Amino acid sequence: MSAHSVEDIKQQSARLRGSLLQSLADPVTGSLREDDQTLIKYHGSYQQDDRDIRDERRLAKLEPAYSFMIRTRTPGGVVTPAQWLKLDAIATTFAERGLRITTRQAFQFHGVIKTELKATMQAINAALIDTLAACGDVNRNVAVAANPHLSAAHATVHAQAAALSEHLLPNTRAYYEIWLDEERVAGSGSEDEPIYGERYLPRKFKIGFAIPPTNDVDVFAQDLGFIAIIDENSVDGTGVLAGYNVTVGGGMGATHGDPETYPRLGSVIGFVTPDQITAVATAVVTAQRDFGNREVRKRARLKYTIDDHGLDWFRSEVERRAGFPLLPARPFGFAHNGDRFGWSTGEDGRFHLTLRIPAGRIVDGALDDLGEAVRHLSGLRRIAQILEAANTAAPDAQQAHFRLTANQNLVIANIVPDLRERIDALTTEYELDSWRRANPLRRNALACVALPTCGLAMAEAERYLPDIVGKVEALLARHGIPGAPIHLRISGCPNGCSRPYLGEIALVGKAPGRYNLMLGADHRGQRLNTLYRENIAEPEILDALDPLIRDYAREKHFDEGFGDFLVRSAVVSIPDKDTRNGIPVKVLA
Repeated sequence: MSAHSVEDIKQQSARLRGSLLQSLADPVTGSLREDDQTLIKYHGSYQQDDRDIRDERRLAKLEPAYSFMIRTRTPGGVVTPAQWLKLDAIATTFAERGLRITTRQAFQFHGVIKTELKATMQAINAALIDTLAACGDVNRNVAVAANPHLSAAHATVHAQAAALSEHLLPNTRAYYEIWLDEERVAGSGSEDEPIYGERYLPRKFKIGFAIPPTNDVDVFAQDLGFIAIIDENSVDGTGVLAGYNVTVGGGMGATHGDPETYPRLGSVIGFVTPDQITAVATAVVTAQRDFGNREVRKRARLKYTIDDHGLDWFRSEVERRAGFPLLPARPFGFAHNGDRFGWSTGEDGRFHLTLRIPAGRIVDGALDDLGEAVRHLSGLRRIAQILEAANTAAPDAQQAHFRLTANQNLVIANIVPDLRERIDALTTEYELDSWRRANPLRRNALACVALPTCGLAMAEAERYLPDIVGKVEALLARHGIPGAPIHLRISGCPNGCSRPYLGEIALVGKAPGRYNLMLGADHRGQRLNTLYRENIAEPEILDALDPLIRDYAREKHFDEGFGDFLVRSAVVSIPDKDTRNGIPVKVLA
């Protein structure tokens, strides 16, 4: 390992350049230099290797099968049909296993080798998409409620989120010099970074915009959250954006066996008007920059900064930096934190179709719920071609596009009525209509990538999801509630990329084939779950769940969620400290 700390690497990197150009040009190895493996994250990529064949290659005296994951920066997960087709071509040319939708509404490409890394980055840029700041100790892809075209207010929220994403980008030109061959100019390597400074943030930073009654971005899991408050317009019946409640200090990451680390729900600190969000976001980010823990990385997220200094202190610091006081938070209510599948209609009469994409993986040849091979990549390519032709034929009209959801699903948005029947037929032809057949457990399930490529994974997640979901489905059917809308999430490690601590049932990887069983979150994203059984394998997981599901089927109240039942029946208990600090929440059915 490098003798340099991450803080040293950032500070000495010449604004994220390091020796990346030299690493990329080295023909002897498929790897980057150790310090450059840290720096490339800020450019949107992680170096990985195939852990399935690591031992085989070691015995053959070969270096690991290195490759790179690349993540896009797509605020709110919006891509045009033309961009979709270019990303599809990139996936089939340079990557493995198709496209993958992440829980932050970005695309990930897996299996890109070093010699093709620059060509892949340039192809992504040619699609008018970049990967800058998609990873690393900066603000990452901004998550937004998935379908802003349901109302004009939704569109306003998305536009503000996209503008904030641009505002919080690093100023360095390193990305453009290294990947796009931009000529270096005077001052290159010492650009002013007024928001991030020379060491950037202590750790990663995440922002989400939620629009009640849907909490599809899990806003309380974000370092910084904006909950849209939409007042009804009595003149035309549409919603008007009044502003946002601001949440701070959410985060899912933890370390097994270390009580100094923990998941935390964001705390509501006040209300801001739409014109104040940039100032408030800048204040929150720079406060974290200046006061976040740079000595212990596992304690460097904003949640620990707030808990170490106190929420009242942090609110005052944000107000001081923003230059105005926050107003009292306004009441709001969330009904659920999942996606709503199938067809819906916006205020303008256009149609939107939400498709279920298991674990976000868009690829031909994967098996569906019936064990049959699907053609999701080909089907969505055909749909994108049709939508691109329609957009080209009517350039002045509202344009159809795709929206990635924070639950790894896909919205085909803004479809004209004349195309609805044709798009619907294609979803059936290419097996994209599984939302019609899958029960709620399967539709809502989330999983991170985990093995074989994630270096942090302790257990399977994405590859294990179909098996464990099928076995939990069997328990639900045995006890007469096959349609119970339970949220199940799997993470290969405690870092929590699939937001497992907000699952009614969650498995957090502990070792190969072994997980911590977490229970008791709600279905609105407003309560963390708690540890129920530690370090257990599948038979023990199913044995633990069986009597709980039996009792739930017999004793649940009307429309009561599984997590709510477990809390009411004292199977799990709510932590003493509610980190939301008395937010004015209306619980919606």
